[in-house]
Amino acid sequence: MTYCEAIEYIHSVNWTFCKPGLERVSELCHALGDPQDKLKYIHVAGTNGKGSFCAMTDSILRKAGYKVGLFTSPYIVEFNERMRINGENISDDELCELVEYIKPIADKMQDKPTEFELITALAFLYFSRHNCDIVVLECGLGGRLDATNIIKTPILSVITGIALDHTSILGDTVEKIAAEKAGIIKKDVHVLWCGKDEGAENVISHRAAEVGAPMLTLDRSTLKVTETTLGGTVFDFGERKGMTLALLGTYQPENATNVLTAVDMLNSLGFGISDEAVREGLKTVKWQARFEVINKDPLIIADGGHNPEGIDGAVKSIESYFGDEKVGIVTGVMADKDYNYMAGRIASVAEKVFTLTPANPRALDAVSYANVFCDLGVSATACESVDKAVEKAIAWAKENNKPIISLGSLYMYCEVAEAVKKHN
Repeated sequence: MTYCEAIEYIHSVNWTFCKPGLERVSELCHALGDPQDKLKYIHVAGTNGKGSFCAMTDSILRKAGYKVGLFTSPYIVEFNERMRINGENISDDELCELVEYIKPIADKMQDKPTEFELITALAFLYFSRHNCDIVVLECGLGGRLDATNIIKTPILSVITGIALDHTSILGDTVEKIAAEKAGIIKKDVHVLWCGKDEGAENVISHRAAEVGAPMLTLDRSTLKVTETTLGGTVFDFGERKGMTLALLGTYQPENATNVLTAVDMLNSLGFGISDEAVREGLKTVKWQARFEVINKDPLIIADGGHNPEGIDGAVKSIESYFGDEKVGIVTGVMADKDYNYMAGRIASVAEKVFTLTPANPRALDAVSYANVFCDLGVSATACESVDKAVEKAIAWAKENNKPIISLGSLYMYCEVAEAVKKHN
């Protein structure tokens, strides 16, 4: 099997996008020898901040000398990013080998696994074959019925926060969504709650008490950001002073407090994570499409904010880094998101907007989105493609000496980055 054949099989139209239940992935993993039962996990759920939490935690654990598996979604540039060991993507050859091994088993199942269930099983098999010391495991969607939730007893369960997203699947209130995310909480397993919503916290604490899981609610009262530049962020948290964080975005220091609290919990559970490993891990962490500078002249920043909470974070970052200066925006959105709210927030920092239609059947068309901005009094141009949107944005930025921020689906990142290289 070639790499292209392996990827084509994974993305085959025969795989259903989202079909609740753990029966299929359990059956598939059992046929593979239950590789998930041979590993230790930090299990991470939440609406926003999961990926950054996982990236920082992975970086710190590696600096502490652990062999770390990292499972995240979606991928940004290439599929192989979804499963990494010690910072290295799974190789093309090993991915092909694993798909060849798993394909006949999956094909024989009467109730076929979904694409995400297949990928999750592949990851479990990959991490167990390489005897990872620990796996940082990000939920795909929700928690209770997410394929990753077949793991039995993680070392630590983390819920980064709850906001309205994927409401047609997870529920139309934060309490309903919290109930789904709280499904990852296991008996006697420590839980870290990093969110701010009181209603969500009540649901999560109730679940933790119900199953006898010790729960810690994060306290950020000692967080103090001392320096914020496009070169990085310096902050204090508790007894840790002068921490340097490579990731940009005003929301990242809060994400870092989640990680630092988790590190303290892990150390109390027997891990040996030194202060030096923590500092080096945060200083060197890499995570694409989270307020990432992808071009310096003109200045272009890519951020994957694609729901109201994510856009709020991006807008606050724009205000922090650029003050009262208005910026250019390249953006596309899904029609099932609260795009009127998001446009309103973006309009507060935008001088010019270039809209596009993301390559997704759920996408809102560029013209409709441009009209929303025009109704808000912001000049907006609908573009027929990502390439054209970036081309026009770069020309505008050079003419007006303004920065450009690309906002929207993480799946846009690769196209935006390629267009920037082409037109600059």
